Amino acid sequence: MTLSLVNARLVDPESGTVSTGGLRLDAGHIVERLDKDAKPAGRVIDCGLKYLAPGLVDMGVKVCEPGERHKESYRSAGLAAAAGGVTTMITRPDTTPAIDNPETLEFVTRRANEASPVNVLAMAALTKGRDGREMTEIGFLMDAGAVAFTDCDRVVTDTKVFSRALTYAQGLGALVVAHPQEPGLSAGACATSGKFASLRGLPAVSPMAERMGLDRDIALIEMTGARYHADQITCARALPALERAKRNGLDITAGTSIHHLTLNALDIADYRTFFKLKPPLRDEQDRLAVAEAVNSGLIDVICSMHTPQDEESKRLPFEEAASGAVGLETLLPAAMRLHHAGLIDLPVLWRAMSLNPAKRLGLASGRLSVGAPADLVLFDPDAPFLMDRATLRSKSRNTPFDGARMQGRVLATYVGGACVYERST
Repeated sequence: MTLSLVNARLVDPESGTVSTGGLRLDAGHIVERLDKDAKPAGRVIDCGLKYLAPGLVDMGVKVCEPGERHKESYRSAGLAAAAGGVTTMITRPDTTPAIDNPETLEFVTRRANEASPVNVLAMAALTKGRDGREMTEIGFLMDAGAVAFTDCDRVVTDTKVFSRALTYAQGLGALVVAHPQEPGLSAGACATSGKFASLRGLPAVSPMAERMGLDRDIALIEMTGARYHADQITCARALPALERAKRNGLDITAGTSIHHLTLNALDIADYRTFFKLKPPLRDEQDRLAVAEAVNSGLIDVICSMHTPQDEESKRLPFEEAASGAVGLETLLPAAMRLHHAGLIDLPVLWRAMSLNPAKRLGLASGRLSVGAPADLVLFDPDAPFLMDRATLRSKSRNTPFDGARMQGRVLATYVGGACVYERST
C-alpha cells in the first residue's frame, strides 16, 4: 500500500539538514521525497509539522533468550523498541548459553522473526563461551547471519588469542566489537575513582583503565588490519588515542551509551543500583568531552546498551548488584536532553543513532534517501513527561530515569512502511 507522510520536519542525517516536506512509501521502501507543494498519493498522514527521521539502529541490545527469558524476551524487547523509535535492534551474545555456534544463532534468529515487530540482527561471540580461550567458527556464524563478533564486557585478556581472532576476522571481512578496559584494574569496581567514590566507600577504577584497554586494542588492530568497533568510550582520556588511530587510517569506529552521555558519577550518591553501569558513570568533565566527541564525529555511534536486570539482581547493596540499565524506550527522550542543552543538534544525533551504525554494519537503513527501507520514527522533541518505569514495555524495568522529567515523545514507528507503534494520546 502506498503511504504518504506529509507536512513533516525531515531530519536527514546524510545531508545534516532539517527541512519541511514529506515522504512517499511503497513496497517497504521510500520511493519519493515530497516537497511542501507536492501532491501525495495513496493513504495520506499529516504529521502536523512533527519531526520525521530514520528509525534508530540500536547497536548493543541484550535480549535474554535463551536462558533468562524472565528478564527480557524478543517479544517484550521488540515492543519496547517500537515504542522507543528503534526499528533495528543489534543484539548481543551475552546470553545463557552464549550465542557462540550456528545452532544457537539460528534459534534466536527464528525467535526474533516470530516475536519482534522490529528488525533484529544478531552479533555472535568472538570466543567460545565468551571465555577468551578459543575463537568461535566465525565463517559459519557469518553464514548463519551474524553481523559482528564480540565477547561483550568480557575482555579477551590473552593477546595471542585476541590477535588470532582479529586476523581470522580480517580475512573474512568480519567486524569485531570489543569492550576497551584493562580488566585487572577494573575488577570489582563499581564507581569512577576520585574523592566522591572514596566518600561513598565504593570500590573504584580510574578512567585510565579504559585508555589502557583501548591502547592495547589499537596496537592489535594496527598489527592485524581488522575491522574494529569499541562498544563504549566514556572518558576524555581515551579520546586522543581514538583520534590518532583514525588519523592513521585504521579501520576503527567507536560508540558510547546514552546513559554515559546524560548522567554522571554524582548520580550514584544515593546508592541507587539502577545507576550501576559497566563501565561506571564518569565525571561531568568526561561526559561533556564525550558529548563533544559525538558532535565532532570522533565517536561514531550512540546506543542504549539495553541490559535488563530483574528486581532480585538490583535489590542488593550497590557493590553486589548487577550492572546495567534498560534503554530501548528511553534512548530517544534521553538524547533530546543533549539537543535541548545545545550540545548536539538533531541531524548529528541521528547520524550517531541511525546512519553510522547502519553504515558500519552494511545496512541500507538509517537514511531518508529514495530506495532506502521505510524504517522511520515520527516524534515530538518538545513533549514533556514524567518517566514512570511501571509504564515500560520491557520485562525488566531497571531504568535510571525513573521519576525523571523528560522531553521527547515517539508518536509513531514504521518498519518496512508498516506502522508498528502509534501513540494513542
